[in-house]
Amino acid sequence: MANHKSALKRVRQTKVRTERNRQRKTTIKKLRKDVLSSITGGEKPATAEAIAKFSSAVDKAAKVGLIHKNKASNLKSKAAKALAAAH
Repeated sequence: MANHKSALKRVRQTKVRTERNRQRKTTIKKLRKDVLSSITGGEKPATAEAIAKFSSAVDKAAKVGLIHKNKASNLKSKAAKALAAAH
């Protein structure tokens, strides 16, 4: 375990950041499932809203470095592709 004051602070910061990142990633996974389920459900207004929320969350995650920008693009592309295939 860390003994220096600064090292102890870094441990505390890491715990907080890890938890925050875990929540954000979980939210992205949940939103992705919501998009896919609304696509299969065939509800157009719900699908449009779900895709907008999902795209926004993914872009924000990429902006802060939680996920890579190419990963964000890939996720959004797959959602759009699923939507196109359903209609």
